[in-house]
Amino acid sequence: MAELKQIMSDLKSILKSNDVSLTSTYNLGILNLEHYRLKSELQYPVCLLRKEINKDQLNEMFGSLSPLSINTEHGDTIKSAEAVSSPPVKPLFDEPRVTAAIDTGYNRLHSVSCLSEDQVWTGGDNETMKLLNLQSELLTSIQTKSGNIPDDIAVTRDGDLVYTDYRNKTVNLIKNKQIQTVITLQGWRPRYVCSTASDDLLVTMVSDDRKQYKVVRYSGSTEKQSIQFDDQGRPLYTSGYTKYLSENKNLDICVADQSASAVVVVNQSGKLRFRYTGHPSNTELSFYPVGITTDSQSHILTADFDNDRIHILDQDGQFLRYIHCYLESPFGLCVDIRDNLFVAERHTAKVKKIQYL
Repeated sequence: MAELKQIMSDLKSILKSNDVSLTSTYNLGILNLEHYRLKSELQYPVCLLRKEINKDQLNEMFGSLSPLSINTEHGDTIKSAEAVSSPPVKPLFDEPRVTAAIDTGYNRLHSVSCLSEDQVWTGGDNETMKLLNLQSELLTSIQTKSGNIPDDIAVTRDGDLVYTDYRNKTVNLIKNKQIQTVITLQGWRPRYVCSTASDDLLVTMVSDDRKQYKVVRYSGSTEKQSIQFDDQGRPLYTSGYTKYLSENKNLDICVADQSASAVVVVNQSGKLRFRYTGHPSNTELSFYPVGITTDSQSHILTADFDNDRIHILDQDGQFLRYIHCYLESPFGLCVDIRDNLFVAERHTAKVKKIQYL
């Protein structure tokens, strides 16, 4: 032990010194440890027990990273291979079909958000939000904290419900049937909400004087991004009320600006990509977009309320086709994980499930 302590002291002195010659000239010597040899019996493992671990378990234990994206000096965005990998191609049906119709019990229905393939949250003309299955059976109902009618609802990645309360200027999260106010606004009022792939919330909101409109991104209660003007300082959105929104798979933010008769699409940085104002050949009927959603193919679907149909666009705003399916006053929209479309009919208060891919 004394010899080892001396060696350690010498080595520490060399480490602290800036003189490299001490390192090159130091001789550790050979310790005579023959009589210290240990006689050990080691038992080696004879097999490895394999256990399957799925991706969800790994994410739960270690967390996960969002796809890498790189902003170039030209303002373009390069995404990682995972982000730009194409999903399986699903062609559009020539004849979409209704596979279920849900009676919600409201007098007027405005919002629908998918919890699963056969369960949807709905919001209508009273303070109660309802979770219903495809057989129109009520599974759960929750009243707003304030007793006000919710303007819009959305389901988060964790399956929790979010709703906006225009009157008391709040955005609220319902977790295990407990209501938490996560966002309280000053000078602005929330209207419509969607949950993003990164589990942020996008909220459209109008100023108290009803003259300005913007889209704000939140992570929890923290504001991360505000989108209001284009590169020339002009408002991207009109000050009208109805502006449902959705985030596309390519991370574009799509807003149905009803009072502008346009779908306004910006990229993830908030720069205007395009405006869609209806099919060019349609010169007789006005375009009245309300609900909006997107699917795994980066299609943009918007409800044309006055004309009782859904417009399907590609991710660059090119019109692909209509969905009719004898719809009446389509309003809110959502798509489930299998790309089934759910349409909230305002006046019939029914939710129709439509297969279009």
